[in-house]
Amino acid sequence: MMTSAVEAVEAVALRVTRGGREVLHGLDFKVHRGAVCGLLGPSGGGKTTLMRAVVGVQAGVHGRVDVLGEPAGSPGLRSRVGYVTQDPAVYGDLSVRHNLAYFADILGTERARVGEVIRDVALTEAVDQRVDTLSGGQRARVSLAAALLSRPELLVLDEPTVGLDPVLRRDLWEMFAALGAAGTTLLVSSHVMDEAARCDRLLLLREGRLVADDTLPDLLERTGTTDVESAFLSLAVVA
Repeated sequence: MMTSAVEAVEAVALRVTRGGREVLHGLDFKVHRGAVCGLLGPSGGGKTTLMRAVVGVQAGVHGRVDVLGEPAGSPGLRSRVGYVTQDPAVYGDLSVRHNLAYFADILGTERARVGEVIRDVALTEAVDQRVDTLSGGQRARVSLAAALLSRPELLVLDEPTVGLDPVLRRDLWEMFAALGAAGTTLLVSSHVMDEAARCDRLLLLREGRLVADDTLPDLLERTGTTDVESAFLSLAVVA
């Protein structure tokens, strides 16, 4: 276990090239341990590429990305980092319980953990339903439960609320806040700017460049605006 002094994520001169084109341009940032950090920006701006670089599954990475004190993608991080992609990474023809039991076996996690994460994501009533019969919000929670099985120190969530109604979005963000309060670090991407209010710190990304790395109050004060969308637009014009 790394000491609490080590940043959850530290990127230095992070660049990513794909198909001969640079898609992330020399990013420098840190994500402090225990923070809920929002990665916000328009679709196509590089958020998923950045998250894949943090998780260690992105090709064409240049510069340095350290995660929990180790290079991104190191074998020692496999049980310490949870990653939830935009598309549910679970099996539709299996029940919630059987999905999580399968992933628990893959991870070498005790079976008792399955019941714990099912309760944590509020899926107890749907535990024996096939995943392909669940709502979009429920499927997202199954993927989240699978990522939580190993008790990750860092949880990377790529657009977890996309396509969900406001009530489901609120419920998921309340869950993220509870995880953060319990000590898990979260890096959460979104193109919904009002979700910034739910984050301890913000990374604003536009066309592969960071236009801000700040808290919401400091960002609004610096830009002289009253909401994060206006702040982003003012910074995008300057950039």
